[in-house]
Amino acid sequence: MNEVKKAIIPLGGMATRFLPLSKAVPKELLPLADIPVIQYLVKEARDSGIEEIIFVLSANNKNLLDYFKSSSKLEKILKERKKDQCLSELKEFDGLFEGMTFSYVIQKEPLGDGHAILQAAKLVKDEPVAVMFGDDVLDGPTPGIAQLMKMFKTCQKPIIGAIKLPKEDITAYGCLKVEKIANRFYKVKGIIEKPKVEEAPSNLAICGKYIITPEVMQYLKKAKPTEKGEIIMAEVINNHMIKEGKLIYAYEFEGKWLECGDKLKWMESNLYFSLNHPKYGPELREYIKKI
Repeated sequence: MNEVKKAIIPLGGMATRFLPLSKAVPKELLPLADIPVIQYLVKEARDSGIEEIIFVLSANNKNLLDYFKSSSKLEKILKERKKDQCLSELKEFDGLFEGMTFSYVIQKEPLGDGHAILQAAKLVKDEPVAVMFGDDVLDGPTPGIAQLMKMFKTCQKPIIGAIKLPKEDITAYGCLKVEKIANRFYKVKGIIEKPKVEEAPSNLAICGKYIITPEVMQYLKKAKPTEKGEIIMAEVINNHMIKEGKLIYAYEFEGKWLECGDKLKWMESNLYFSLNHPKYGPELREYIKKI
């Protein structure tokens, strides 16, 4: 049985919805409460049993990885200044991802999510791999990737993470046409991008997390770019794999989907995590009452 031990996190986009801030700061370093988005994703991977993270970066955001590097110089300064609490928190952070391997590849141009995933193909080799997009955080008792991995052990086929939404909201997302197999588990019969409410085949939206197999990589390699020059994974799965009878599954996540794809959604997600923060949440709630 093939096990999932690696995860690809594509971060090579231009983040135009966050301009001008994203010219200087990778949007994945924006905080949700006191933790940046990227840390939520890496922690989810770690808690799911992932051992290696492969970041797909643009040439302009390689400094994002500095966040995970230890700094002996900073530790020395904190020690000299007797900032014991800060030093303790820093060392605790450094220990969070001990035993994990981090690597990266460069996506020279933002040519679609499928193109980004292909940049990591050589590091993945002939293995199934998790894919986690930087706009999507799942808050719940069980990490999202762990939920997908549990189902993958049974089916050994590609699995798309999904969330149920009100029908009126589905028009902004990739919508899944499905056949129910078991509780929260579906066979995918089609993917419709941003359908009209009356044309939506279900209320299941794609939620930025996948388990893909080497077969998906092969289809991405053979895919012809769209008119915009992009390779889009959902289109490849829908227009080629499903049409050729390949089995694709979906799993409806347990948990709350927090989005970070634009400024408003990020603000909402930041507010959610801030108000539910075990240390700062109660004081923030009191502050909100005052204003």
